[in-house]
Amino acid sequence: MKIFERVDLALDGLQVVKFAKFKDERGYFCESFKLSDFKTIDGFKDFEFMQSNESYSKKNVIRGLHFQWNPRMGKLVRTISGHMVDIALDIRKDSPTFGKAILYDMPQNIKDGEGQWIWLPPGFAHGNFFLEDTLIEYFCTGSYNPECERGISAFSSDIDFSLADKDLKNKFDEIKNKGAIVSYKDINGISLSAWKKDLNFPVFAYKN
Repeated sequence: MKIFERVDLALDGLQVVKFAKFKDERGYFCESFKLSDFKTIDGFKDFEFMQSNESYSKKNVIRGLHFQWNPRMGKLVRTISGHMVDIALDIRKDSPTFGKAILYDMPQNIKDGEGQWIWLPPGFAHGNFFLEDTLIEYFCTGSYNPECERGISAFSSDIDFSLADKDLKNKFDEIKNKGAIVSYKDINGISLSAWKKDLNFPVFAYKN
């Protein structure tokens, strides 16, 4: 796997890992994931990936914001084809950025010469929205447990988007206000303030 760049994002713990594709007249080849290479990067040494998921979403779908506490689940997410904008919300107790969300733009075309992953460690609620019909893949550090998951509505009024890219936030609002495709479960997710009152809230603690 040829990793050529690692980028820290505005919320502590979030990072982007970019990797190369090797192109010729036939097309391209790449190692999109290699555990031994990820283990050399700070932030990944303490995690093992237990589950791989693939998801297809139509244009104007909004998903999330999902998280799980038993087992605690981190996610490594990439776009295979299409245009995803990833949403990450800090839900860590005592975090200086608790309640803040960022948006990260992740378009991907098969002709692109590189790919990228976004890493969300445990302590972030995760979602995304889609500007095209899109196929994504993500690895999880824990197996799915429906008894220990929650969803904060991406529409919750107490989420702070002040750190989010303004153009991406405008695109999110435009989709939200003009017929977003959202599951019943997601649109009826809890608020951020309700999660703060949940007995499980302390499970995600901020650590320097």
